Amino acid sequence: MSQEDAHSNEFDAYKSSYADAVNKSISFSGLNVDFFIRAKAVRLVDILRKHIGDPTELSILDVGCGVGTYHPLLRGQVGKISGIDPSAECISEAESNNPDVAYKSFDGKQIPHPDASFDAAFAICVMHHVPPSDWTYFSSELARVTRPGGLVVLFEHNPYNPLTRRAVNTCPFDADAVLLTKKTASQYLQGAGLRDVDGRYILTVPAIKGVMRKVDDAFGQLPFGAQYFVMGRV
Repeated sequence: MSQEDAHSNEFDAYKSSYADAVNKSISFSGLNVDFFIRAKAVRLVDILRKHIGDPTELSILDVGCGVGTYHPLLRGQVGKISGIDPSAECISEAESNNPDVAYKSFDGKQIPHPDASFDAAFAICVMHHVPPSDWTYFSSELARVTRPGGLVVLFEHNPYNPLTRRAVNTCPFDADAVLLTKKTASQYLQGAGLRDVDGRYILTVPAIKGVMRKVDDAFGQLPFGAQYFVMGRV
């Protein structure tokens, strides 16, 4: 069995219990997985609006989409959503939950879409499950399917945050995780030929919108946040 098949089978097993597993691993924080999902969904839409244009006119690809957890929050905020995942079981669940989203399963390597198909391609807490030997190819594939002028966006766990490390270490499907720093993620996007690569740490304080979000943004250059995002323009 290949490493990609092993990862697919692992996530097949969690297609209906993903949230429960994550909530158990982060219970010490007093927050639940829904909070972190909403926080990143809002930030993604804000990034698209700021760096490309009206999100309702954009097509986006969610790489490693799982059961499509983010898509109900993006529905109506973004023009067209597509998703891919190595787990056929997760894709089946995603299709049942979100019949308006275009889903495909794939081999975990080559993205099953033509060059320049999307205004933005993103992967949320996915790259740390990709074998490090494949990080270069993974980044280049995200860039390949994104149109010129579009964005590639990665959200990842911040390995400098001890609470994040605790959550990852106790989450059963993160046993294979190799956390990468914001600097490393940025270097892989640059290596894929992306321009204007930039990023911020997020969730230094628990915030989605409003005043607390402004406070969180003020800490964006400091490596304290639970997670971070990096982005680059094709």
